[in-house]
Amino acid sequence: MKLNELRDNPGATKSRKRIGRGPGSGTGKTGGRGIKGQKSRSGVAIKGYEGGQMPLYQRLPKRGFNSRNRKSFAVVNLGLLQKFIDEKKIDAKKDITEDVLVASGLVRRVKDGVRILAKGEISAKVNLSVTGASKGAIEAVEKAGGKLTVTTAAAAE
Repeated sequence: MKLNELRDNPGATKSRKRIGRGPGSGTGKTGGRGIKGQKSRSGVAIKGYEGGQMPLYQRLPKRGFNSRNRKSFAVVNLGLLQKFIDEKKIDAKKDITEDVLVASGLVRRVKDGVRILAKGEISAKVNLSVTGASKGAIEAVEKAGGKLTVTTAAAAE
């Protein structure tokens, strides 16, 4: 077999339908749109229309609210932090900042900051400095003999 002998399997490729190209094409004249009516015309946009029935998007209840200027934090659980310390990817003796967490690969990108959550156990004595932390996480770090500093007061709920 040579490169010039390569062919697709029979029926694998299909030529596109050329609409409105004369009666011999099978889709001439009205071009597969039928006769008259709104859908036969150009510029039709009736996506949510249900023939006069109340559309689904109007029948369903509207709930909730999304703030346009909400903050999005990169989340780190204490258990994962301890795992990275055990694997020597993070040095517990030095101060751990958001930059250290990114460099170690624990956090991909900082977004609006890093927030520490209390899921998992931490046994290492660490000195953390992050944008936000849960109360449980702060207690767990201090219980292990470390210190967790929250850089912005608004982020610590």
